[in-house]
Amino acid sequence: MSAIASSQNCSGQSMFRHCKTTARLIRNAKEIAPVTHLPTTPLSAVSSNVRTNIVMNNNVVDPHQLEAIFQKKRSLRSKIRKDLKNMDPIQRSQEDTAVQDIVLESSWFKASRNICAYISCASLREVDTSRIVSEILSNQTDEGNGQMRKKLYVPRVEDKNSNMRMLKISAVKDLVANSMNILEPSLLDSDGNQCEDVMQASEPVDLLILPGLAFDRSGGRLGRGGGYYDVFLKKYQKLAQEQKWKQPLLVALLYSLQLVDEESIPVTPYDVPVDALVSPRGFIPISPVAIERCD
Repeated sequence: MSAIASSQNCSGQSMFRHCKTTARLIRNAKEIAPVTHLPTTPLSAVSSNVRTNIVMNNNVVDPHQLEAIFQKKRSLRSKIRKDLKNMDPIQRSQEDTAVQDIVLESSWFKASRNICAYISCASLREVDTSRIVSEILSNQTDEGNGQMRKKLYVPRVEDKNSNMRMLKISAVKDLVANSMNILEPSLLDSDGNQCEDVMQASEPVDLLILPGLAFDRSGGRLGRGGGYYDVFLKKYQKLAQEQKWKQPLLVALLYSLQLVDEESIPVTPYDVPVDALVSPRGFIPISPVAIERCD
């Protein structure tokens, strides 16, 4: 499961005519989190209509500047997709094992009770999450082994307008293949009960495990261009803020070739930065929250 961003229309007075570097956009995007008034137009729609002014921190981003960012995103996606396609299968398997080992042995994973995680798809060449998913599901009812009981919510794409839900599953048999042959939760579990939506859950999410195409050490994440994860993350972060819950730790999984130079991921006001990365070489904390939780 993979995807990226959308927002709500608002207005601003001054125009950002010349953003000198992508790094400046990254800093500005981080300064406004959590965002409370962003446009509702999906990112995919905005990229085809770059004349629309987009508001960020009471300033309007030049649409030409925005289109240049979108073009950089497309170019980087194309490069990473080719690299992933040409990745040696043995190396891929070794890195899948290494990344999952790091997650499963980490204190932040073991301490997390409510977890959102993607179901990896081989055809999309995503880092494997099968062992992580199995570990979470195996700790749902058995509390006598000294480990924390866990709940797992996984993505379900609702439409082509960047709308995605995270639904609770209790077993792998709760998953069905969608029209793209990607496993996702059905609306009813294997016992015929309605799957719980994380947006209606009574407890906060502790950890959210994300996929993507490319990442940098500034927290930049490049998805596949659909906007799904960023739209969902903004909605959930707003909910957590309203409920006065601690924000979930956002951790992205990646192969070694998906880590690019610092601040080289093109970023718009729509994009939600991650807190930490897990590569085959180890855990990379980025935000103060991640640094605190890995101590």
